[in-house]
Amino acid sequence: MNSQVSPIPGPARLREARVPAVLSHPRASRRVATATGYLCGLLLFGVASCTVGPDFQHPAAPAVSGYTSPPLPPTTAAAPTAAGTAQRLVEGRDIPGEWWTLFHSPALTALVERSLRNNPSLKAAQAALEVARETTLAQRGAYYPSVGAGLSATRQKTSSELSPTPNSGALYFSLYTPQVSVSYMPDIFGLNRRSVEALEAQADQARFALAATHITLSANVVAAAIQEAALRGQLAATRQLLGLGTNVLAVLRLQLAKGYVSGLEVAAQEAQLAQVRATLPPLLKQLAQQRDLLAALSGGFPGQGLPERFDLADLRLPPELPLSLPGQLIEQRPDVRLAEANLHSACAQVGIAAANRLPNLTLTADAGTMALAAGQMFSGGPGFWTLAGSLTQPVFAGGMLRHRERAARAAYSQAVAQYRGVVLTAFQNVADSLHAIHQDADGLQAAVAAQQAAQTSLDLTRRQFQAGYTTSLAVLSAEQADQQAVLNLVQAQANRYADTAALFQALGGGWWHRPELTPTDAPASPSLHATAHP
Repeated sequence: MNSQVSPIPGPARLREARVPAVLSHPRASRRVATATGYLCGLLLFGVASCTVGPDFQHPAAPAVSGYTSPPLPPTTAAAPTAAGTAQRLVEGRDIPGEWWTLFHSPALTALVERSLRNNPSLKAAQAALEVARETTLAQRGAYYPSVGAGLSATRQKTSSELSPTPNSGALYFSLYTPQVSVSYMPDIFGLNRRSVEALEAQADQARFALAATHITLSANVVAAAIQEAALRGQLAATRQLLGLGTNVLAVLRLQLAKGYVSGLEVAAQEAQLAQVRATLPPLLKQLAQQRDLLAALSGGFPGQGLPERFDLADLRLPPELPLSLPGQLIEQRPDVRLAEANLHSACAQVGIAAANRLPNLTLTADAGTMALAAGQMFSGGPGFWTLAGSLTQPVFAGGMLRHRERAARAAYSQAVAQYRGVVLTAFQNVADSLHAIHQDADGLQAAVAAQQAAQTSLDLTRRQFQAGYTTSLAVLSAEQADQQAVLNLVQAQANRYADTAALFQALGGGWWHRPELTPTDAPASPSLHATAHP
């Protein structure tokens, strides 16, 4: 069975709409028409009434021209290694909605898309948005009169000592009363308009909370995958060092047996090898925990396993990065838009508190007929109609309403300060990401040079040791330096990928290109005006 919501009929539709049978008789129609005429007049009065409280205006964009002081170079340093590509910042370039595809990793793309489909936090945010939308639509129903139809049927007996109720004089009789009731509260001072406005702002909060959850989830998945790749790189370097150290220990033991080295040198190599081996369990633990985290983010259980595997060699660094203009940032960041919606809701709450201190008008109308037989209910028998109005003005409430309005104004001031704090944090996030992109590019360049120097030193030291020109202790020292240089290089490579993901997240993550997040609204929409204070 298909159901369809019918549009609310306008005046012409009301004239043409079918009326209930209780109103089909000409006399009943005239009675209802009279009552409805009075009610429509008061309805127009309510529509033309005023709205108390401040009108919200969108906050103005911050008067800043850049994110850092002094401005950073548009291009980062390059290094001859993986993740060493020089990156160029392109001002004003738009951010793709699927920015993670720029890493050119099919496994990463598949994992992010699966997480966006299955993550329970994202589904909860989607349900919260639906709740907010339906609540807003429910409140909009207060704009219109509520109409109800009723039918009462009674069987009665009157005392013979009293005058019989029916004109026929019968002591036993039945009474059938069908009627239609109409009730309406004109929104004279905008109480309902402000209530709808507040709920619409809360729906915006839910929508931008959904966008923020979407961005946070995708960024967390990318960051966790990069961390897994970094851990695999560190494990590979550690196992390679273990293999080299084991070979050196075998040589030393052979030389000890021939009397070429002392037991002290063998013990030192064994201690060095044990120290390297001791770093494996923590790395394996972190790797297992990263896999568990990725499984949970993608909506699965750790015991089900994860089909994707991530290595730094499978990732590509985007050579060009978008850099939104400062004036665009407050439109792109969902947390800033959420704070703005909270500010809007707080502004509407001031109007609600002010309207609650003013008079409320309630209008009611009833029309129907009375009959002693069921077959005569709609045959033009005796009818009735009533039209009533009540006006209620709060007189004394112990200061409750006054203080509620003051509290609403204070809450608005609080929302203003919170909005500014979120904006400052947004600009800080972008600035931090830009600094990290440049500094970590320089750090990778230095890490490559340090690893190459350590590798050269280790090779020379080993040759000298094999030729008998140096001791095994010198080899141990060179191995330790090379091990630390390799681990630093792996972490420096991972930092560059993580910095790129952090910049996309700081700039808003391109949520406005995702139709499931915002089918109609986009950050480019002009909505920057001066802030209004109540």
